[in-house]
Amino acid sequence: MTDGPTEIKDLEKTQANKRFVQDFVQDVLIAGKVDKITYYISTETYDQHNSEIGDDLDGLNKALESMAKQGLTMKFHTLHKVIGEGNFVLALSEGQFADKHVAFYDLFRVESRKIVEHWDEMQDIPPKESWKYQNGKF
Repeated sequence: MTDGPTEIKDLEKTQANKRFVQDFVQDVLIAGKVDKITYYISTETYDQHNSEIGDDLDGLNKALESMAKQGLTMKFHTLHKVIGEGNFVLALSEGQFADKHVAFYDLFRVESRKIVEHWDEMQDIPPKESWKYQNGKF
């Protein structure tokens, strides 16, 4: 997941792009308003850098359908932080994946008020009693 553009553009749009991604996470990933997905994600170009998910909305839909058939659930509960510069925005969230407590790190590239590219990482969050430090992932 290291391919794709890296040039930061549209510095003057940093705050607007951060708010846009924040709204996407809140509306679609947390609240489950999937009918709003095309408001946020480009229907023309959507490059997905997760090797388990194909490009474009068709690839995303197929991956979600496959997960559902396997009984794998993914639920975002809390958006902790949004960090961005120009057209790149990182959302740090918490939730469940396949009945595991996880941290979601989603990097988006925004172009013309649409998400056109996505990179992601997921990490397990161990039970609090096993934490070495009490400040947690976030």
